[in-house]
Amino acid sequence: MKQMYTGKWKIKSRITTASKVVLMLIASFCLQEARAQDLHFSQFFEAPLLRNPSLAGIFTGDYRIQGVYRDQWNSFTNAYRTGSFNGEYKMPVGGDNDYITTGLQAFFDKSGTAGLTTTQLLPAVNYHKSLSDYKTSYLSLGFMGGMIRKSIDASKMTTDNQYSGGTYNPGLPTGETFTNPNFTTWDASVGMAYNAAFGEKLTNSYFFGLAYHHLNRPKNSFYRDPAVEINPKFVVNMGMKLAVDEYSYLTLQADVSKQGGAQEIIGGAMYSYKLGLDPDAALYTIHVGGYLRWKDAFIPVVKLDVMNTAFAISYDVNVSALKTASQGRGGFELSIVYTGFLDRENSSKYKVLCPKF
Repeated sequence: MKQMYTGKWKIKSRITTASKVVLMLIASFCLQEARAQDLHFSQFFEAPLLRNPSLAGIFTGDYRIQGVYRDQWNSFTNAYRTGSFNGEYKMPVGGDNDYITTGLQAFFDKSGTAGLTTTQLLPAVNYHKSLSDYKTSYLSLGFMGGMIRKSIDASKMTTDNQYSGGTYNPGLPTGETFTNPNFTTWDASVGMAYNAAFGEKLTNSYFFGLAYHHLNRPKNSFYRDPAVEINPKFVVNMGMKLAVDEYSYLTLQADVSKQGGAQEIIGGAMYSYKLGLDPDAALYTIHVGGYLRWKDAFIPVVKLDVMNTAFAISYDVNVSALKTASQGRGGFELSIVYTGFLDRENSSKYKVLCPKF
């Protein structure tokens, strides 16, 4: 769900009475159920640093670049547009199959008629300690922290004070007391994860992680109220990849998060099939599956790998109490991922052991 400012603002009415009712239902639901929760993606598996900074670098390759775009509820109101971009660079350190990953998580969200905008820029670092000399078995400790910038277009705000006798008068003062429509704060997160290979030929893998976000309780008020903070968030991450045969495999992933009085559970599976004569060097891989955000939405996903690049598309089908008002419509998401190896002597391409999933 979305983290929202719960002040005295109203959306200026330019829509039908029926649409007003829809907006009231949506706003009521969000303020009651999602007041303390972070912004999120349905393709959570394509934004690993937002899940847990210790998941950085757990992939096959030396570097990975990922972008996710989400468009939610814009079919019937000016709601949310959200984007995430992250990059990771992994390299070996020491002489014991250990690795270190550096990364950068960038995030953008804009919502509502008043254009409430959130921008994040969060560098990350993750250390992977090898626990075995004969198979993939790594314990990872990651840190992430940086800047959060929030702003709003005060000229597009509408407040209770501007309504007189039920009629909106833009000439009346808003009654709001903040002098600066933007502020900057700082954020920090920490996480730990374990990932390993298993099975007769070590073709299967899994990971389990724990993360603690907003450990410094960033300030979150346009009024500079020190008592208004972003609640810390505790997240449990898990995933498993199981080989079906040489050409296909099944991937399961889930996150359970708790922030303030809110909790979110999301999980599901994707079936993947490789196309081509050599399953170890497939030109294309097709993935089809679905995820469920508990008591909120079912999310079908289709993904296509073309050599080093992957494209995925998903759509939230609302199954919550909002499904009547939203007509089942939710959020559309598109992701693009590029993973590659570098031309260097110590590339993970030539390593027997490497953190991956």
